[in-house]
Amino acid sequence: MNVPSVYASGHQNTENTENTENTDVISEKEKQWGIAAVIRTASIPYATDIETVSTFIPMMFFENDYVFINGMEGGIYLYQYRDWQLSALMRLRYFDLPKELQNQVGGDVVDTGIQARYHFNDEWYIDSGVMVDPEFRSYLTFKIGAEIESGDWWFNPTIETRWKSADFNSYYYALNGETSNDENLGAGIDAKAGFMSRYHVTSNLYLLGGAYINRLDDNAYSSQYIDQRWEYEYFLGVGFFTNSDNSKKDISNKPYLRIAHGWATPSNIGDIINLDSEKDPYNNQMTSIFYGLPLTDEVFSLPVDLFLTPGYVQHWKSDVQNLSSEFVVAIKAYVTIPWPTKWRFGVAEGLSYINNVSYIEQSEMDKKGYKESKLLNYLDFSFDLNLGDLFNHRELDGVWLGYSIHHRSAIFENSSQYGRIKGGSNYNSIYVQFDI
Repeated sequence: MNVPSVYASGHQNTENTENTENTDVISEKEKQWGIAAVIRTASIPYATDIETVSTFIPMMFFENDYVFINGMEGGIYLYQYRDWQLSALMRLRYFDLPKELQNQVGGDVVDTGIQARYHFNDEWYIDSGVMVDPEFRSYLTFKIGAEIESGDWWFNPTIETRWKSADFNSYYYALNGETSNDENLGAGIDAKAGFMSRYHVTSNLYLLGGAYINRLDDNAYSSQYIDQRWEYEYFLGVGFFTNSDNSKKDISNKPYLRIAHGWATPSNIGDIINLDSEKDPYNNQMTSIFYGLPLTDEVFSLPVDLFLTPGYVQHWKSDVQNLSSEFVVAIKAYVTIPWPTKWRFGVAEGLSYINNVSYIEQSEMDKKGYKESKLLNYLDFSFDLNLGDLFNHRELDGVWLGYSIHHRSAIFENSSQYGRIKGGSNYNSIYVQFDI
């Protein structure tokens, strides 16, 4: 799903220095941002009694001169010159099995690769890419598409062909590696056409939808496990985005740096909020650092500060776990209350990937009989106080002391991209946050 061209056309000038009579004031500009929730329903091409599968997909959107997050994909701009663009890309690809099988057999897959794009004009483009799955099974794509705006509507129609290697076809359509079957399929080319769209309802509120149809190649269709040549999928959802009625404005919130230390707890969020948090008997701990990039200071004309917040989390070695690294990207909202001293409530939603699942999380998966997932949904709930207000010391106005819940979970078995599991992990943490 692409960012509408009203957001994507022309990158912002980051030199936002305004001169006043007495001093130079450096102001941030509102960024293009979005956060959405979508239900995807797709046909199952495999020979089963269940014909469709649905999944709940939280999405984020962001773009600047260097990186982009575009719903189900994200990446880094490696090279841009006139109408040409080269990007390193990560993309979620769906593996449409009956949901009862998705935890053990495998859910959706994050592929990586390189994509080149050429823009014919402000609307039409072509792109081509080479992608690999986590086991380096490869495929090539070629796509022609457009980003078309008309009033409150935005459309992204595309036609795409995909050449899949023999290894790719054999694994995903003959289920090699997941069954005792040793059927080997040849390479093949499938074709896909459809669209994504958005409708601007009011202010920051948008409706989202889309539909695609895909035709499998002969080799994939010849698999004993496949009984449907034509696949379809459709999306319905709601999102909050930069208000397209407004031009980019100056915003008041500043970038931040947050340093936190946390302690694992086997308690769920409800128990933690009710101050009934149980201590982890193995005292597993983590340390994190997050950067906050300001997006806007207003949502639905209300004073809400939004930030894109990437972070790194170090899970420390203990008697029951080794060192592991967690990578997070999320969008965080803060609401500031100025009485009796300045304090804030914050909530973040995003993605978390960990290279080795922590003990507190793995033990819950083992207890419930799930296969763990390294990729999960990320939530952060926080409460902090402004130290400048608290101590009436203006030099500390940009320093906040707070408490947060660091949470990874899979949205109650509703998301195939998280392995159809229920549960996750929680950490109680304290932090210091500095406005930059």
